[in-house]
Amino acid sequence: MGMGGCILLIAGGAILTFATNWEMQGVNLDIVGIILMLVGIIGVAAFSSAARKRRVITPGGTVVDDRQTGRTYE
Repeated sequence: MGMGGCILLIAGGAILTFATNWEMQGVNLDIVGIILMLVGIIGVAAFSSAARKRRVITPGGTVVDDRQTGRTYE
């Protein structure tokens, strides 16, 4: 799941929690919305952490892209 999917989970959870007052028997939509928002926030944190680890900037200003391609950009 990419960054867009995580943001979509956060937005959907916020809509369920704050913008609706539907009631379903046996399902608390407020709790479902909160769970969706938490999963989205965890996803954003994991995606950002993984993206930060892939790109390293050396003190000399050289940007090293540590993906499978192994290319180095200056």
